[in-house]
Amino acid sequence: MTAVRVGLRPIAVAAVVAMAVAACAPAARSAPESPMAGKRVEGRRGMVSASHPDAAAAGAEVMALGGNAVDAFVATAFALSVTDVSQTGLGGGGAMTFYDAKTRRVEHLSFYPRSGADPAWGMAETSRAPGRAAATPGMVAGLLQAHAKWGTLTLAQVMAPAIRLARDGFVVSPLLSRTIAASRPKMQADSLAMARFMPRGDALRPGERLVQPELAATLQRIQDGGREAFYRGPVAERVSAKVRAMGGLISTADLQDYPVTAMRPLCTSWREYTVLGAPPPMGGSSVLEMLQMAEFSGVTSARGFTSHPEAVVKMADILRIANADANRWRGDPLSMRVPARGVVAATYARQRAGLVGGALADTVQAGDAWAHDTVAPASSCAPYDPYPAVAGGAGSGSGSGNGPREEEAAAEPDAGGSFTSHLAVVDASGSAVSATTTIGVLFGSGVYTEGFWLNSSASNFDARTRGPNRYANTTMSPTLILQGNTVRLVIGAAGSQYIQPAITQVTLRTLAFGEDPWMAIAAPRIHTAASQKDVEVENGFAPAVYQALVARGYRPVSRVADITFGGVHAVYVRTDGTRIGVADPRRDGVAAGN
Repeated sequence: MTAVRVGLRPIAVAAVVAMAVAACAPAARSAPESPMAGKRVEGRRGMVSASHPDAAAAGAEVMALGGNAVDAFVATAFALSVTDVSQTGLGGGGAMTFYDAKTRRVEHLSFYPRSGADPAWGMAETSRAPGRAAATPGMVAGLLQAHAKWGTLTLAQVMAPAIRLARDGFVVSPLLSRTIAASRPKMQADSLAMARFMPRGDALRPGERLVQPELAATLQRIQDGGREAFYRGPVAERVSAKVRAMGGLISTADLQDYPVTAMRPLCTSWREYTVLGAPPPMGGSSVLEMLQMAEFSGVTSARGFTSHPEAVVKMADILRIANADANRWRGDPLSMRVPARGVVAATYARQRAGLVGGALADTVQAGDAWAHDTVAPASSCAPYDPYPAVAGGAGSGSGSGNGPREEEAAAEPDAGGSFTSHLAVVDASGSAVSATTTIGVLFGSGVYTEGFWLNSSASNFDARTRGPNRYANTTMSPTLILQGNTVRLVIGAAGSQYIQPAITQVTLRTLAFGEDPWMAIAAPRIHTAASQKDVEVENGFAPAVYQALVARGYRPVSRVADITFGGVHAVYVRTDGTRIGVADPRRDGVAAGN
């Protein structure tokens, strides 16, 4: 995908609405305190961190009613579909990883946008028609299935905050105002979208209210009629008709048949922790691989990143190596052979870590993950029934092979223009959800109907992954980290190709270097890719770090912190049980607890 630059600058978070403030009720504060409202919140019971204050408050509200982590996830995700409307929504999809503290079981649901049955899904798309970028949305199906399987409150209770926010409106932040202004062509393509988001011909201003009655009506239909109200009948017919009128392929049958897929999580042992990641088509394997490479290459022996040049230089090498593997070993495992278990195997990570500090290649090549796919996971993973090896190994079949192919390693699906939304939840019992959702680029494909925007996820398909009836590839990586049977860190990020590097760097700072989670999330980061020597660097590193990158052969590129550089949201649980919710200062989000 072509990178999208919308001129977004660092933002000051809008004042948290009264509900969020009331919901937070933190325990006694501990240093450091964030100078930005709601960015670091402590609590003893439930905690939510999400990319909008009203959405975080929705999750805290349902937990105050007695809801569990899944209830809070569903309430927060529906609320984000209203408030974080440029990044996520009913027309998108995502994935969630859930730890049930009572059963000590981990579950993963994939509900990412998916191609339909039309054979044209297997053909290269050159028309650039807005509708052709839209894949069948899975958001509503995924949220409803998660609630039905694991929620405890009624659907009306968990959807009430979202319906209220759509019906009565919410305060527009500086960030939302800028994303609307940056998406003027998409607004201008639909008169109703213009009326809602640019009522005077210009974007709604910070402090004004965004009211979405059409979205409220669709949410109410879902509450009253469940999945059938969205995927069958008038809503489905109008969605399909609008998409097809704008050059797309989604049919009413595609909507009716959309499947939510339950999968086993990726798992590895790292230090004293068990790390659980999102399996393909999600990008969780990169996070698990990078954490292990950081251990094997000595990064975790450093005392930090900010003033430690050697650790940052090694991290740059690790990012390139993992990016090469991620670009090669990806795809929908229901239709392709993806050795994800091999990628997260400790033997593979140790082998790949051997490249750290070696000759600096112009392009890093992927390794042979197939050789490690049958390696047994660590014993700490056994209770969680982790992601299996591919049956038959690297035999014939779509996407299979014994080694990487150079021309495929250069691809970077989902690169540059995806914004996305992440939320993290820990409830009073210690159960947790890490979930990432998206509509793709800002306001998705630009197809607006029934009060929501259709995703742009069909653009993530490429020559190797495209085809009918399969999930699009994505870098989303909702992650859970356990210490024994206790959740220690619930983390994930938004930001396309920046997602896995951001999660990894924040996790290393928090769990390896012992930094406060707020300091870890606010600290400067780096980013690079397999096919480049440019290293994007945020302000705040010691001068020696930039010098060391140059000495290694890298080209540091200045990057002002903004929403595309990985918007991390997390909940850290201290050993005394205190939940610390933290939200990335690069975005609008906050934490809220009770």
